Amino acid sequence: MERKDFETWLDNISVTFLSLTDLQKNETLDHLISLSGAVQLRHLSNNLETLLKRDFLKLLPLELSFYLLKWLDPQTLLTCCLVSKQWNKVISACTEVWQTACKNLGWQIDDSVQDALHWKKVYLKAILRMKQLEDHEAFETSSLIGHSARVYALYYKDGLLCTGSDDLSAKLWDVSTGQCVYGIQTHTCAAVKFDEQKLVTGSFDNTVACWEWSSGARTQHFRGHTGAVFSVDYNDELDILVSGSADFTVKVWALSAGTCLNTLTGHTEWVTKVVLQKCKVKSLLHSPGDYILLSADKYEIKIWPIGREINCKCLKTLSVSEDRSICLQPRLHFDGKYIVCSSALGLYQWDFASYDILRVIKTPEIANLALLGFGDIFALLFDNRYLYIMDLRTESLISRWPLPEYRKSKRGSRK
Repeated sequence: MERKDFETWLDNISVTFLSLTDLQKNETLDHLISLSGAVQLRHLSNNLETLLKRDFLKLLPLELSFYLLKWLDPQTLLTCCLVSKQWNKVISACTEVWQTACKNLGWQIDDSVQDALHWKKVYLKAILRMKQLEDHEAFETSSLIGHSARVYALYYKDGLLCTGSDDLSAKLWDVSTGQCVYGIQTHTCAAVKFDEQKLVTGSFDNTVACWEWSSGARTQHFRGHTGAVFSVDYNDELDILVSGSADFTVKVWALSAGTCLNTLTGHTEWVTKVVLQKCKVKSLLHSPGDYILLSADKYEIKIWPIGREINCKCLKTLSVSEDRSICLQPRLHFDGKYIVCSSALGLYQWDFASYDILRVIKTPEIANLALLGFGDIFALLFDNRYLYIMDLRTESLISRWPLPEYRKSKRGSRK
């Protein structure tokens, strides 16, 4: 058939084909396929794959592909990565998807890192860690050998651990290697806090001291308490140090001068914890950016405004029972937005803007769990036998790890 005649025939047959019903069209195609040879069937197969199996991730603009991928859960995304190299490349390049997946698992996100492949690897590491938590295999226990008496005071920051002991020394350890970085002679340490240059210690001898790591020299000695100092905190910007004592008081000191600026009274029990932190929320009593001091005893948490004006009055007193029937554990979490403290009934969380109790997370299985850390997704708790991990979304304990047994120190105390 000549080309011109073929085109005329094709036009006529196309018009007729379009006028058929769907059933008639199908019967026509079945008949044509039955008349086709190998060349025609191969041609049909190749074109059908192109028409019916269109790779939308490959055809869509990258931004639109990323938008669609956000609606899939991470496990589905991992399955999609197996479809083809192109799909794996596109999915692995979606930074926001993998950052969100990591956040949902409780991973802390550094937004400055925009390498999508990095966050995909972090997510895979995170789900492995979650599996380890479920199987009680997420932690390891190691010993730091060096003190010769009870270790009473601990403070951890950025991979470094400071320990204060009854052997009249404080040591700074690299947790990853177990090596002692610094060791200096001090008084008996009931509380410690450090930075790169200095160490601040509260002591059973009723004093607070500031030490220089590099030389081991005592640069300041703060005298004035009449009871053991159980907690210390400081801020270099304000040049202020605060201390909580068994004499029921909180003292505010000039960090550089060593002089007492104010003594805060009102507690009727030992002050076991002080926290100096910048406020992040607004209320009738404070604004974002204000420095706030929290002090806690056996039954109450007191809130004080700390700034250039040292002579301050208590803003608010928080408690979990008016009749003092419920004791607070001597640990406190405050991030500028929320206050969290543990008690015999569980964890209490206050909203710092309103001072209202947001929730009480009860732990009926185990009484008197102490708070170690509190985040957006998880909380760390402990008792004499185990370290516990709580999922704050379900308020359930999801894992535990046995703690080393206490052993006698050379002075007869326990450490």
